[in-house]
Amino acid sequence: MSQAGTLAQGLVARLAPGVRRLVAPNPGPMTGPGTNTYLVGEHDIAVIDPGPAVDRHIDAIVDAVGVTIRWIMVTHTHPDHSPAALLLARRTGAALLGRPAPDGRHQDATFHPDRILEDGETLTTEEFDLDVINTPGHASNHLCYRHCQLGWLFTGDHIINGSTVVIDPPDGNMTEYLRSLQRLKTFEIAAIAPGHGELIRDPYAAIDWLIDHRLRREHKVASAVASHPALTSGELVARVYEDVDPALHGVAERSLLAHLEKLEFDGLVTRHGDRWRMTGS
Repeated sequence: MSQAGTLAQGLVARLAPGVRRLVAPNPGPMTGPGTNTYLVGEHDIAVIDPGPAVDRHIDAIVDAVGVTIRWIMVTHTHPDHSPAALLLARRTGAALLGRPAPDGRHQDATFHPDRILEDGETLTTEEFDLDVINTPGHASNHLCYRHCQLGWLFTGDHIINGSTVVIDPPDGNMTEYLRSLQRLKTFEIAAIAPGHGELIRDPYAAIDWLIDHRLRREHKVASAVASHPALTSGELVARVYEDVDPALHGVAERSLLAHLEKLEFDGLVTRHGDRWRMTGS
């Protein structure tokens, strides 16, 4: 058992009484050190985001807590967060909790929850309580879980440490993402346990930074459309994401499109086929 502060794969890190973390062996440009799997509880365990369907990671979860797993909870059904859920449930008999996968690409169609979680409900156990908070934006079925006793928020990909997340339309929605971030500020949060990276100890500063970052990027998008009308999102990306490695511009274009769709929703830009102009220009 390692102590908090290590993101080494395969090691169980104790972060707080009743909260441990395992990092899945799926590091990369979009996942950082790997997906964080959280083990909540000491006797009856809730696994949050079991991660990809990698046998050695599933083995590590079972080795750490075994048949004491009662619940498997996913924040959303992207391939780095939920595919291990079905396999882990088959080995342990645990119940699957979360929201079904929406249609579309990059979704884990194997996840079928035994219990569909709704905003505002609570998983109540003898050891801990986890509030369910609906946070669409990064994914339409995204949920965060708030540990009531610790005040910790398990955020999946809604908030990660060390980077921003991709908002990929049509399932990703920038308007909803920003609204969900604002809503989190109404909850009492002591720390953020993200889906990737270390704990975030100043949660409200992190939320404010994300909101500010997205709004500043939105301003750059609007300015680029005004200066270069009738360009496609692919043509705009180098002008808006000049601070990003060109190798990542394909991914950045997805978030740029999400910004354009938000500006369209706000009535500020207009789509003409796959090209964009300021409304009224």
